[in-house]
Amino acid sequence: MMTPFAIAGLQLDLGSHRDNFAHIRARVAYTTHLFPWVQMIVLSELATYGPSPRLAEPMPGPAERAYQDLAARHGIWLIPGSLMELDGEKVYNTAPVIDPKGRVVARYRKMFPFRPYEHDVEAGSEFVVFDIPDVGRFGLSICYDMWFPETSRTLAALGAEVILHPSMTTTLDRDAELAIARATAVQNQLYVLDINGVGEGGNGRSIIAGPEGEVVYRAGTAEEVMPLELDLARVRRSREFGLMGLGQPLKSFRDSTVEFEVYRRGSAVRARLNELGALVKPARGSNAGLNGAVAPQPAKADGRTKSADPRAVRHPRKGGIP
Repeated sequence: MMTPFAIAGLQLDLGSHRDNFAHIRARVAYTTHLFPWVQMIVLSELATYGPSPRLAEPMPGPAERAYQDLAARHGIWLIPGSLMELDGEKVYNTAPVIDPKGRVVARYRKMFPFRPYEHDVEAGSEFVVFDIPDVGRFGLSICYDMWFPETSRTLAALGAEVILHPSMTTTLDRDAELAIARATAVQNQLYVLDINGVGEGGNGRSIIAGPEGEVVYRAGTAEEVMPLELDLARVRRSREFGLMGLGQPLKSFRDSTVEFEVYRRGSAVRARLNELGALVKPARGSNAGLNGAVAPQPAKADGRTKSADPRAVRHPRKGGIP
């Protein structure tokens, strides 16, 4: 028996230095009017204001409340990409989960800010999954998180059948991310919705991958509305019966007797990792990073490093600083 659930990913043309909420609100209204069967809408990372930590606000806050009203008005689950969250003096890249009554049921803080570029954003430390009654369990991940398979594996171990993955990728490595999205889906036998922006909000090519690693849909490089009905029973069947009746990776992982020593910080297995040098932006020239060379970094007053003036330089972005 099917377990259908309809999700629309919105790959929108967004500015990184302006308030995009009016455009987002209009596209949400358009999507729910044209496709009234859609039950959830997912936006790209930092869709509302772009990636500047200077625009961070506490949660709950005005932007999140505006999205709560929007979700309640249309009666949908809403993942508004992410917002810069101000918590005391710290800034996090945070994705709220809003239910059809406008309630915030979860917030996920990005675990892997795009170092060394996203240097003013703190790393989150808690995994987030949430249940939709009579449908299934969903997990959250943001952009660069997906490059670390431990994050997706943990969500699968927590029972996630769908990973919702807002992205803000403008860089040359988008092809690699498309491969990672498919690999994540098949390794963990679940759906992956990797929703990127366009314009200043990303280079597009959002992808929805299924539990056998197949491409359910891949967008182009222009603005798109992507409404699709997923069948979560396919996830459960894959996990029970195996990929095409073959591999059952989650069960094999569960039953493995290997203790992965690489995860213990004091382990000798990590020695070569410790030889890689500091996590800093490469210097100009082919010898950057070799023979212990590291990029010179302008110093802040407190002795920490900082990037160049953001008004003069555009950094590569995976939710990084403009």
